[in-house]
Amino acid sequence: MTGMVVALTAVLAVFLDRLLGEPRRWHPLVGFGYLAQRVEVRLNGSAARRWHGVLAVTLLVGGFVFLIFLAQRNLGAWAWLLDAALLYLAIGAVSLKQHAEAVRRALEGGDLDAARRSVGLIVSRDTADMDETAVASAAIESVLENGCDAVFGALFWFFAAGAPGVVAYRLANTLDAMWGYKTARYLHFGWAAARLDDLLNWIPARLVALTYSVLGNTGVAWRCWRSQASGWESPNAGPVMAAGAGALAIRLGGAAIYHGQSEFRPDLGEGRTPRAADIARAIALVDCGVMLWLVLALIGGWAIA
Repeated sequence: MTGMVVALTAVLAVFLDRLLGEPRRWHPLVGFGYLAQRVEVRLNGSAARRWHGVLAVTLLVGGFVFLIFLAQRNLGAWAWLLDAALLYLAIGAVSLKQHAEAVRRALEGGDLDAARRSVGLIVSRDTADMDETAVASAAIESVLENGCDAVFGALFWFFAAGAPGVVAYRLANTLDAMWGYKTARYLHFGWAAARLDDLLNWIPARLVALTYSVLGNTGVAWRCWRSQASGWESPNAGPVMAAGAGALAIRLGGAAIYHGQSEFRPDLGEGRTPRAADIARAIALVDCGVMLWLVLALIGGWAIA
């Protein structure tokens, strides 16, 4: 496809996400998750090693990418329709916004229990004892990080490698969400999924950090990115959330409880502690970033046409 067709296809996919939202039934990623569970049961036995995880990732990701290549060849000039559909299914901007807005509304309505339940749907930490600040902070961290994982990362790999790229990225991201834990069950088996996700997110995460910096409090975001990102456990979440927190001029991080164990996390950003209204600001930051990427893609497509 030409650069302009790629850009227009991305615009169409984002428009479909805004118009339709995430499919409520029969989402392909749900079916992929069930298939991944069956593969994991077969390969992740008591003597599982890293190569079992490598094999699982290769079969699942490589197999579907190969099918996309075949489908594109058979569709010929109409392959852009498949590309638009796949990118639409890979983008989760509206779903992320809806979940975050549910947290904001509950906080602003004074219903802390409902806010805890809502934020528990988008974070992996324990939420039962969170206060209002912790709930708002968790929601904002999710918006900033998942903005990269579920939106910008998919757009980047679509621009870089078309439909096969976005499918490989989204499936690797899904496997990391399922297997990328340092528990007894997944420490070795999940290694390949976690490393592949880190690799595919390395460039997008830094472009997202740059995007957040440009669209927010640029100087603060840049300073936080440079000084704080390396202290975060994830090599990609650190730059994204440090720059995002700095762009919003708020302070994230701090202690959190995961699976009953308290974990200390370095501070991210500068300024006051977050509140409910800052969730909407984080959503707006992601939305503006998406618009910026699409405009730049259209300009680039027109320039090389």
